[in-house]
Amino acid sequence: MNAAPYRRQDAGWLLDVLVQPRAARTELAGLHDGRLKLRLTAPPVDGAANAALVGFLADRLELPRSALCVASGSSGRRKTVHIAAGEELALRLAGLIGARS
Repeated sequence: MNAAPYRRQDAGWLLDVLVQPRAARTELAGLHDGRLKLRLTAPPVDGAANAALVGFLADRLELPRSALCVASGSSGRRKTVHIAAGEELALRLAGLIGARS
């Protein structure tokens, strides 16, 4: 299955991610089970991993943090991130996926 882990929804995008908290370094780790896998140094305590996830993706996609939020899975490793952006984000998302897939 080669479906991209992102899709357009209404006025934004949904990105499916798999998070590995407490990793040695924060980095993209390719695709895993149809999701973009991210290793984060932050622990999964008090929303630290979610904040690190949003910050990392915002930096990589060159968007303000306010444009991203964890739409589902906030307490689990499998998450869906909502990104408020237009069609121009498709190329950046493809580039992000291609960076480590």
